[in-house]
Amino acid sequence: MEPLINIKNLRVDFELRSGKVRAVRDVSLTINKGERLGIVGESGAGKSVLGFSLINLISKPGKISGGEIIFNGQDIAKFKYDQMRKIRGNDISMIFQDPMMTLNPVLTIGTQMKETILAHMDVSDKEAEAICLDKLQKVYIPSPEKRLKQYPHEFSGGMRQRIVIAISLLTSPQLIIADEPTTALDVTIQAEIMDLLLELCETENMGLILITHDLAVVSEVTQRIAVLYAGKIAELGDTDQIISNPQHPYTQGLLQALPQMAGGEQRLNQIPGMMPSLRDMPIGCPFEPRCSESMEKCKTQIPTLTLLDNGTQVACFAREGEK
Repeated sequence: MEPLINIKNLRVDFELRSGKVRAVRDVSLTINKGERLGIVGESGAGKSVLGFSLINLISKPGKISGGEIIFNGQDIAKFKYDQMRKIRGNDISMIFQDPMMTLNPVLTIGTQMKETILAHMDVSDKEAEAICLDKLQKVYIPSPEKRLKQYPHEFSGGMRQRIVIAISLLTSPQLIIADEPTTALDVTIQAEIMDLLLELCETENMGLILITHDLAVVSEVTQRIAVLYAGKIAELGDTDQIISNPQHPYTQGLLQALPQMAGGEQRLNQIPGMMPSLRDMPIGCPFEPRCSESMEKCKTQIPTLTLLDNGTQVACFAREGEK
């Protein structure tokens, strides 16, 4: 089966006064139709930059400097602005972290939703309104007719995020990229939003890329996980396999740092040190300065993803003998 999106050796660079820095370094991923993939890592790992690059929303001084993004048989990484507009918000939608930054505060919800529909579909105003009401009902917004006439400030944070999800569904996209969609919400609302996304993926057969730093969230929603570190994939595989049997020392550290892993009154586990700056990347493995299993060649060579017997791919020299 042909994948919905096939990312091959993707590189994203930022041209700064101090020189070029690479935020995404030779990332290769495939997502099948209806599949849910989690992209996990610390702040600064390149998760959001990767997500933005898939819909060519990298603003200057950033740019896609290499690789391919094959979507429906076309390399959209090479698309011009007008070509990309037909894909962005139509076939691929994105949900951002803060719904108040996504929604226009001076326009009603109905106006914003209709604008999206009319930009991509040739329908009447009445037909556009019917689509809006249908999508609001799908995300469980009560009294949708009344809500269309209201402004973003009249909604709670959780309701605003539901509306953003409804907007992302308007054109029945094949893929939704959700960038930390629950960061600004409290825990109970977070769970509701994630349950909603999971339900919509299953009922609408949409692909989902969930970008988050929270391994607990991806463990409940996604089918596969890509662990990102300093712009590279450290580990890639089935969610159950990675959560129950992580192979890369970085993935192990992330899981051990979860509060539930520290019993009683014990201190939380933490990975020593910090992620390297993009301006000062180690010559070898980017995780080497923080790694408890570091070997001499880790300091001078960069490991590539290796397929293990359990189906997981891991970029770690310490796991090479376990193929």
